[in-house]
Amino acid sequence: MNKDLIFAFLQHITPQKSLSRCIGRMAECEIDFIKDTFIKHFVSKYQVDMSQAIESDPFAYRNFNDFFTRAIKPELRPIIDAENSIACPADGAISQIGDIEYGTIMQAKEHSYSLTSLLGGDAELSNQFLGGKFATVYLSPKDYHRVHMPLDGKLTKMIHVPGKLFSVNKVTAEQIPSVFARNERTICLFETEAGPMAVILVGAMIVASIETIWAGQVTPMSKDVVTWDYSQLSEVNLKKGEEMGRFKLGSTAIVLFGKDAIEWEESLSAEAPTTMGMLFGSTTK
Repeated sequence: MNKDLIFAFLQHITPQKSLSRCIGRMAECEIDFIKDTFIKHFVSKYQVDMSQAIESDPFAYRNFNDFFTRAIKPELRPIIDAENSIACPADGAISQIGDIEYGTIMQAKEHSYSLTSLLGGDAELSNQFLGGKFATVYLSPKDYHRVHMPLDGKLTKMIHVPGKLFSVNKVTAEQIPSVFARNERTICLFETEAGPMAVILVGAMIVASIETIWAGQVTPMSKDVVTWDYSQLSEVNLKKGEEMGRFKLGSTAIVLFGKDAIEWEESLSAEAPTTMGMLFGSTTK
């Protein structure tokens, strides 16, 4: 058995949620010795560039989670403002990008998963994105872990889908089928100039929580699917480039658009690096 298969097997037998919640509690610890030791090791192991952060002293943060979700200097992440442009939602790398074909989304070579499953089993919702476009951005541990709006949008619905907490790195995506549709996730639906847009924040191993700017911490949540309807509210309107959510111990963001609504930037392909705010695509409507 090769090391990738062993890594995947170990994830199946690991107590994913207990481990993740335990590490989550540690990440909230404000005892200087504990949080500074944790941060020092992390900065060294992942070669984190603190010069990009508004607060460049890693030990000035209240706890590890505050350090991990640190704000970046705005001038280092300019938001593309060209006509019809779509902004990249996060720092990281493209996992996969392309068309939603026959109701399925590409996960990795030889692996795809159901759009309806990703959207919590809601066939009516998935119909809005049939024949559309998807992009999956993987945020590595060293990356900036706030997720921003690709377009101006009005929030219409948020759905929390409980699930597993497999790792979402490249190895796991190649070894574990439908990992993004099996993991815990928060689906955020917006109405935009290009029609419906979904930004899906996918949890992962040791991800202690997912937050949105309008609801605060969303995970951990109920064991059942929970839906919040914002369609009658007007105050949750976000501009392109505004923060919409964040991960405490990183993961993956998936963006969906409907049929004939947008085109992705031609230079983007699997494993291409991304920075928040860069040109991600263009609207066609």
